[in-house]
Amino acid sequence: MRMTVLVVDDEPDLEALILQRFRRQVSEGTLAFRFANDGVEALEVVAGHPEIGVVLSDINMPRMDGLTLLQRLQNAENPLATVIVSAYGDMANIRTAMNRGAFDFLTKPIDFADLEATVARTLRHVAAAHEARVRRTAAERAHAALARYFSPNLAAELAAEGRARDLAAERRDVTALFTDITGFTGLVESVDPAVLLELLNAYFAGTTDIVFDHGGTVMKGTGDGLHLLFGAPGEQPDHAERAVACALALDAFCEAFRIERQTEGIALGVTRIGLHSGPALVGDVGRGRYFDYAAHGDTINTAARLEVANKTLGTRICASAAVAARVPGIAGRPVGDLLLRGRGEPLRAYELLTRERSERSLTKAYAVAFEKLAAAAPDALPAFAALVGADPADPLANFHLRRLLNGEVGAQVALP
Repeated sequence: MRMTVLVVDDEPDLEALILQRFRRQVSEGTLAFRFANDGVEALEVVAGHPEIGVVLSDINMPRMDGLTLLQRLQNAENPLATVIVSAYGDMANIRTAMNRGAFDFLTKPIDFADLEATVARTLRHVAAAHEARVRRTAAERAHAALARYFSPNLAAELAAEGRARDLAAERRDVTALFTDITGFTGLVESVDPAVLLELLNAYFAGTTDIVFDHGGTVMKGTGDGLHLLFGAPGEQPDHAERAVACALALDAFCEAFRIERQTEGIALGVTRIGLHSGPALVGDVGRGRYFDYAAHGDTINTAARLEVANKTLGTRICASAAVAARVPGIAGRPVGDLLLRGRGEPLRAYELLTRERSERSLTKAYAVAFEKLAAAAPDALPAFAALVGADPADPLANFHLRRLLNGEVGAQVALP
């Protein structure tokens, strides 16, 4: 890379002497020089030639002296490395120059061997500083892209280590999680845009904080929904446990948020959540043009459909048996063997519950009733009727009671 040095001095013979001393570098194209007679002219040359990396300036010059020029150069947005030249007996001015940010100094009469060594040293400094800026800019850009997906700590780690380049597509065992707010489209039509924007900002600020606290990755935000991933890009052997804990924390936050908005007269719907664990293809699909960390495969599609299944079941969190199998002692109750669109085999799914709710007597009574339902036992109907009688507000018990009253048997549920 060719570097350009601006020499600022009013001595008439200096230009020829410098070009003679550096003739090899100039002829090889590794070094170029520009010249100015004083500080005023120097600033004009710098403004018109952004390739200048080093300034070599005398102190005593007409119109604008070297110390004033140095100050102007150091106050610029991108300060130039400046070497000050002055008489040996003018050490007071040289000290002032160093205090103002001069990179180095030379004394007159100029020792050209010393000049060559000083210029070489200054150019190495400029090249190193340029590379550092390039790396810092790349890291900042990488961090900005990564921060859309990963927790602040992980984003900073990936950007600092340059590991963003290593996020190529790979098959990983993951847990995918989808969220969606019920009836949000209707809310968009009825709420003032400014109010809606403030609502969404607060909602996503709260939900993403929870996701990052559990080590999750925000794959994508679509309108009012989130697509989250656990188990990538970093190794998380406990990704299903993290996802379950995150889902319960999200549910608690979203319900409190919804109730608070209702007191303000905003009819915000419940947030539905779906989870599924299994293999998926994950990685950066942009590969140089743009950064887009994405996940693909049946695991992702199934998690999305389990989120939608909540609408039919009346539940808020629906997790697959694959998730439950990875989380020892998971708190929940079975919702049925779901026939999801695009899947040939039914999928056992569970409604996730808090530990407190899972230990209630009605939850245990539901488990007994569901066993009868799964066995197609004739006393399944009265068992669910008793559950609804004890808790008319239980949507899942009501769902199965309606099925039984309509003549359906067993736990297999065909979803729209």
